[in-house]
Amino acid sequence: MTQTGPAGADASAPTPAKGSGRHRVVVIGSGFGGLFGTKALRRSDVDVTMVAKTTHHLFQPLLYQVATGILSEGEIAPPTREVLSRQDNAKVLLGEVTEIDLERRLVTSQVLGRETVSAYDSLVVAAGAGQSYFGNDHFAEFAPGMKSIDDALELRGRIFGAFEMAELGATRGEEVDHLLTFVVVGAGPTGVEMAGQIAELAHRTLRRDFRAINTRTARVVLVDAAGQVLPPFGAKLGEKTKKELEKLGVEVKLGAMVTDVDERGLQMKHRDGTVERIESVCKIWAAGVQASPLARTLSEQTGAPLDRAGRIGVNPDLTLPGHPEVFVVGDMIALDNLPGVAQVAIQGAKYAAKEIDGRLKGKPSQPPFKYFDKGSMATISRFRAVAMIGKLRLTGFVAWLMWLAVHLVYITGFKNRVTAVLHWFVSFLGRGRSERTATEQQIFARSALSRLERGTQDLVSDPGSYADKRIADEAERRAALEQQALEEARLTDAGERGVRVGG
Repeated sequence: MTQTGPAGADASAPTPAKGSGRHRVVVIGSGFGGLFGTKALRRSDVDVTMVAKTTHHLFQPLLYQVATGILSEGEIAPPTREVLSRQDNAKVLLGEVTEIDLERRLVTSQVLGRETVSAYDSLVVAAGAGQSYFGNDHFAEFAPGMKSIDDALELRGRIFGAFEMAELGATRGEEVDHLLTFVVVGAGPTGVEMAGQIAELAHRTLRRDFRAINTRTARVVLVDAAGQVLPPFGAKLGEKTKKELEKLGVEVKLGAMVTDVDERGLQMKHRDGTVERIESVCKIWAAGVQASPLARTLSEQTGAPLDRAGRIGVNPDLTLPGHPEVFVVGDMIALDNLPGVAQVAIQGAKYAAKEIDGRLKGKPSQPPFKYFDKGSMATISRFRAVAMIGKLRLTGFVAWLMWLAVHLVYITGFKNRVTAVLHWFVSFLGRGRSERTATEQQIFARSALSRLERGTQDLVSDPGSYADKRIADEAERRAALEQQALEEARLTDAGERGVRVGG
């Protein structure tokens, strides 16, 4: 689809940046789509500005290993600036995008009350997706999702903290079953991996660490409203996964829809209408995703439809209707029933970068985007995994080795690959978890921030008032230092140091 400007020019043709003469590309997001799209433009005659609300590139498939103490957050989330430090035509701006003006080609972002506006000639929107609670967002307070480093660290605190509180409660003679019951909502790859790792923690890693409780009696429950585990993997692999989880001691409850979540547990409704409540302090939400709110912003300006998950309909070349200069990639798009996996974002971002570069060089447009499915994998526990590659279906140790190899390839940075292998060696061959540190702040900081009217912005000075406050603080501090210096000099001159006062 071609859009013409006032002079009738083709809007897909590159518009040179004012002053620099170079084409400006703004990339929104530092995930797989944002990072691979930016890197794919490293040899192009463009200036790339990546705008992201975090300072790191997150390898989201391994978040559950941060939550369960296998890996550190730094190993799966290297600084984006470090990753792109050798790419001279790219710069990174911290900020959450709050507005996209397609008519004026401007992107507005904010961080701590500071607003930045970035102009573009081409735009790549790779803002990803967040956790969906299916209209029950208040569940998030008691059942964190698994979409960010904050989520993983909070869950680490909740998981290991539950064992600590159970030990304390048992020492005091209290009932602790609710503390030793862990519920994972959602039987997709993330839910399966979380349930399997919590079971391993309880039954293997922690079994010798406590005195008043027996961690092997911990209850791990996997709940899903669907009728099978891992639906995208097919019925056969789903059934095998269910049996492997049950061997680990995980209770799998299918056809059970969660209807309420509170601090002490959750309630679910089965297909036959019966209602069941599970008392559990530690709950993990791994069910459902919702596209970035930016999809709605783009839909309102272009008329592009949104699906139930908030994903936006795009043209076959990943552009928006009427705006060939805007590409949307990854979890945000509704096209050809594409799955919300990393490879869709990576391949889509590379396609968009190639199209931008081709336009600058006067090349014809590429054929419509076509996704190449490299397969899907999920771990169940150490030495157990499932893999689906084309028509090939694998389970057990071979699938687990393939999972290790594939994830090692996609971890960013040689240093992170080496340390990840060492941590896997310690965790899978031994019983150790090198990242078990958890604090109260990890657990409660998000709730505390949510009670502030403007969140973190309330904890810093507004840009306009900072200068006045600094001047006043400097004057007060100077007066205090001068007074202290005078008193020090007086004590020395009067010979009063070391002299007993008052008799």
